[in-house]
Amino acid sequence: MGPPTVSVVTVEPRAVTLETELAGRTTGFETSDVRPQVNGIIRARLFTEGSIVHAGQVLYQIDPAPYRAQLDQAQGQLANALATVTSTRLKSERYADLVKITAVSRQDADDAKAAFAQALANVQQQKAAVETARINLGYTRVTAPISGRIGVSSFTPGALVANGQANALTTIQRLDPIYVDINQSAADLLKLKADVAGGAANPTGARVRLKLDNGADYPLDGRLQLTDVTVDQNTGAVKLRAVFPNPRGDLLPGMYVRAVVNEGVDNHAIMAPQQAVTRNEKGEPTALVVDASGKAEARVLQVAAPIGSEWRVISGLAAGDRLIVEGGQNAKPGSPVKIAPPRSPTQPGSTPAPSGAAAPARK
Repeated sequence: MGPPTVSVVTVEPRAVTLETELAGRTTGFETSDVRPQVNGIIRARLFTEGSIVHAGQVLYQIDPAPYRAQLDQAQGQLANALATVTSTRLKSERYADLVKITAVSRQDADDAKAAFAQALANVQQQKAAVETARINLGYTRVTAPISGRIGVSSFTPGALVANGQANALTTIQRLDPIYVDINQSAADLLKLKADVAGGAANPTGARVRLKLDNGADYPLDGRLQLTDVTVDQNTGAVKLRAVFPNPRGDLLPGMYVRAVVNEGVDNHAIMAPQQAVTRNEKGEPTALVVDASGKAEARVLQVAAPIGSEWRVISGLAAGDRLIVEGGQNAKPGSPVKIAPPRSPTQPGSTPAPSGAAAPARK
């Protein structure tokens, strides 16, 4: 029957973009739990749940009456301290003159001078008390620490709240932009760094695309922002964080997504069609090539993740190899094969009509 006929392609290096699809979850760009800083009863809630709030906007009003009274009391004590300063200053000055003519004892003059110094110190204390009372009065207006979308309120008007309580009044999250946290194995990250160092791959800006949980593609691209410095001891993975624009709020915190990370470009990639690669009894990927003598030769390959309909070959194939892509099931390693001529541009199975031939007559 003669040698089997096979179709081959000549292996040639080319530039290939390296991408990895990894699971991830969205996280708010900024998150703030709103808690009271003074004790009191909530008199009013001044926002709509689920709306956009801005930093400094008043969210809750706590009953200010006790804190206004504390401020008034502190201001009165400050006025009293200032009056005492005037009295002790004048007494200290008089005693300083009288001690020169021995009209008063030196001890009395020293006591008057010390009383004046104590009065000055008391003024400083009362000023601090006034400022503290003013700050606490301001804290009765609970404001938004950041701008973003506000969640559900956990407390209603009439509820008693306390400074430093465990339960937050509500939570604000900034969603534009938004983070996507993804995990990549430490081995893959080290391999990429080795490819970059060896010139097999070049970074291209760490662009990231998203696939949503329903299979749709997110229309806006993101950028890889950072790589964590610690490897998870349980999973052996490193956390990567990408940032995405989210102007319409389509991405919400906690959503499951698939992130396609652009890890670089291999400028000399060896690619093999998937139909040309099989597995041997050991599970190793293998392929057949036609050697210089026209015989089939088996090669054991080392392949990376597939890209489209092709395998990226790490080792086993070289530039210029004639890789068998069709008819390999009839070829045996070490046996001669016949290389089929390149296919014509006409449809398979069709025979082009000779030039000038007449069309068949109709019956």
